[in-house]
Amino acid sequence: MNILVTGGAGFIGSALIRYLIAHTNHQVINVDKLTYAGNLAALTSVTDNPRYHFEQVDICNRTELDRILNDHQVNLVMHLAAESHVDRSIDKPAAFIETNILGTYTLLEACRCYRQQLPAQAQAEFRFHHVSTDEVYGDLADSGDLFTENTAYAPSSPYSASKAASDHLVRAWLRTYGLPAVLTNCSNNYGPYQYREKLIPLLIERAIAGQPLPVYGDGQQIRDWLYVDDHVRALYLVATRGKIGETYNIGGHNELTNLEVIEQVCKILDEIKPSAMTGIKHYRELITFVADRPGHDIRYAIDATKIAKALGWTPTETFATGIKKTVNWYLDLGK
Repeated sequence: MNILVTGGAGFIGSALIRYLIAHTNHQVINVDKLTYAGNLAALTSVTDNPRYHFEQVDICNRTELDRILNDHQVNLVMHLAAESHVDRSIDKPAAFIETNILGTYTLLEACRCYRQQLPAQAQAEFRFHHVSTDEVYGDLADSGDLFTENTAYAPSSPYSASKAASDHLVRAWLRTYGLPAVLTNCSNNYGPYQYREKLIPLLIERAIAGQPLPVYGDGQQIRDWLYVDDHVRALYLVATRGKIGETYNIGGHNELTNLEVIEQVCKILDEIKPSAMTGIKHYRELITFVADRPGHDIRYAIDATKIAKALGWTPTETFATGIKKTVNWYLDLGK
């Protein structure tokens, strides 16, 4: 197939492209605007591969999307391009509305029109995979509850609201226009090449520099953590084998409070790179509690039973194994 990946220079998108080039024979077309979070260094290992193609294009640019779809005769679109940082969405929501909503609309329309002019067999084989987040569901009050594919949407931040809107657009294009689409909603990703504003790379960078490690509120907010390589395996399965019209939740089965995550990172750093700072014996001494952010969700937790039963996917990394790999990768990067 010829697979178009939007946002392919981002954290998850680049991991997906590395996976596709390493484990399949497909042609991969990376469409990325290269915003602040785009990182072509994450794709160095595939840059010279003849099956990899890069197009620096904004997904809001309909003319360019039309050209790319036709030039590369795309069979499958995996849509990951998005503004994704909650704090940024609170401070400056406009970019989130533009990229996540208008960009998704523009891409859907380009794909709809492109598919209509394909031969019947190619129309039947065309697929659109929309990659979203568990944050569209809001938060869970009961410690025993889990997000399922039927959980009602209740987004809390401008980011999650924009992703919820994009999910609804995809479902509308499926129902109204018959665009063959599948959707996924994932829990918090972590791993190599993640942009430094995210929690885990931020912690590692600040700890090594001897800077305070900020914790929102009391640090008891719970997240389910998913190693990025496990996630991209799931994405490929859903994109190629998922049932059209279905949504699949992807979770890591690793529920931890933010404070527990920070303490685990500090513990690994203590073992691998003991602090040389005067007066600081353990990195956890750098933990600093700060005012909570507005609308902060209390708990996310995904029920990934559906994808396990339907497609045979389960995560291979526990948080303990994945976080150790991640910390080691960032430390090696700094050498």
